[in-house]
Amino acid sequence: MRPLTDIGIQKLKPRAVRYEVPDAGARGLRVIVQPSGRRSYAVRYYNAAGRARKLTLPAGITLAAARKLTADALFEVAQGKDPATVKQERRSDRARVDDTVERLAHQFLEQYAKRQTRIGTYRATAGIFRRVILPAWGRRSVHDIARRDVIDLVEAVAVDRPVMANRAHAALSRFFRWLSVRDVIAASPCTGVPRPTRETPRDRVLTEGEIRRLWAACEALDAPARACIRLLILTGQRRGEIAALRWSEVGDGALTFPAARMKGKQDHAAPLSAQAAAIVESMPRDGNYVFGRSLLGDFARIKRALDAGMGDAPHWTVHDIRRSVASHMAKIGVAVPVIEKILAHRGGSFRGVAGIYQRHSFLPEMTVAMQRWADHVEQLVTGKPAKVVKFRRR
Repeated sequence: MRPLTDIGIQKLKPRAVRYEVPDAGARGLRVIVQPSGRRSYAVRYYNAAGRARKLTLPAGITLAAARKLTADALFEVAQGKDPATVKQERRSDRARVDDTVERLAHQFLEQYAKRQTRIGTYRATAGIFRRVILPAWGRRSVHDIARRDVIDLVEAVAVDRPVMANRAHAALSRFFRWLSVRDVIAASPCTGVPRPTRETPRDRVLTEGEIRRLWAACEALDAPARACIRLLILTGQRRGEIAALRWSEVGDGALTFPAARMKGKQDHAAPLSAQAAAIVESMPRDGNYVFGRSLLGDFARIKRALDAGMGDAPHWTVHDIRRSVASHMAKIGVAVPVIEKILAHRGGSFRGVAGIYQRHSFLPEMTVAMQRWADHVEQLVTGKPAKVVKFRRR
């Protein structure tokens, strides 16, 4: 019998019934192979009373970790203890009545998601817990959630919402990893669970006619939503960045986003065209946010109103606006590096060495490009050449 290896374990074939493979590299350690192909580790030993016992090791650990835990368990046996009994006692101590998914999810959202992720990510994560996770597991203890539960939940969602299933998988992975780091649970039940759906990058680009219809459909929205969508069309910035726009981020001729609000975690300046500046200036100053006293939300409602106004346009998402702006800017002759700077892309022309040593801000080129694009949009919408409007300085 030879010591097992990680590669050798992966090559173990499932059979009609579960079976165990001993590891010569650690006395008592077994690899358990289920008919489903799932692999796990357990330690076989005899307690002080001479009874054969089995200690199941945490899911998702490596072979090296399994050997370390096996050595720890056999050390306890040598001291006259029973590792399986000790584990059960520790689990009982930790599995307090208040360790429910609902309570700990609230802590996770408040202490981690709200503080350490972008506002859009936080709101999306909170929505996944509210709509998917809590209805299924809210009152259950986190100590009772096993890998099979995770698989069943995400696969059930994937039946009719494949992308949402992937988002739920990601939210659960972050949640249980956070609990594991805090020593609430021994190991994450998400370890080794693959994403339920393979996603392909979207390539939907709104035609110029659709952009014109989208602009017109905005008339059915209330003033904040109408201004937000039109600003997305004119600037090409991300939805979360514009929807949460603060007056403190509106400068003299540009929007200045702090690194904390950017996906790439770098400060970003987006020049305002005369048309975009006029939209911003039209909003009343009755709070910290440009589009009201709180964050602009309920984009599902906004999207439904826009769809109704656009008629039979093929399926599109709000994020497709950003891709469409980039595509049509290139079409009217804006250089790709300038477009990448406008969109705050860190890859492309500025990947690797170029990104390290290229420190030109491109702000003058971005300013010209943004005005050129806004003039093009105005001509699309009105059918007439754009009128140059001077930017009103603060």
